[in-house]
Amino acid sequence: MSQNTHTPVIGYLLWLFGFTGAHRFYYGRPISGTVYFFTLGLFFIGWLIDLFLIPGMDRAADLRFSSGPVDYNVAWILLTFLGLLGVHRMYMGKWLTGILYLLTGGLFLVGYIYDYWTLNDQLSEINSQT
Repeated sequence: MSQNTHTPVIGYLLWLFGFTGAHRFYYGRPISGTVYFFTLGLFFIGWLIDLFLIPGMDRAADLRFSSGPVDYNVAWILLTFLGLLGVHRMYMGKWLTGILYLLTGGLFLVGYIYDYWTLNDQLSEINSQT
């Protein structure tokens, strides 16, 4: 049974910043997201190819991650645009680390990058506990 945890709309929105790997992190592909980050989306060629791969990445993410009360799309938008302020952590109910991110700029960017790598798994864990 497929659950709708991710959406192509957010995938394409993050694809606009795809040369940073944002859409690949969103779909649970942190290794290729990191490669995209350091190579500007594989010199923009991989970024353009991903325009056509997003529907498949979306289906794979929906099968892989657990849906629940904490919405993946909201959390990813908050991480992408307000991550250094810890708003995504507060949304997930992690108030202490959210405030810590707020005071330290996402733990001096290290925590922010960590969350790009692990946010989908964090959300699946939270959603599977409810």
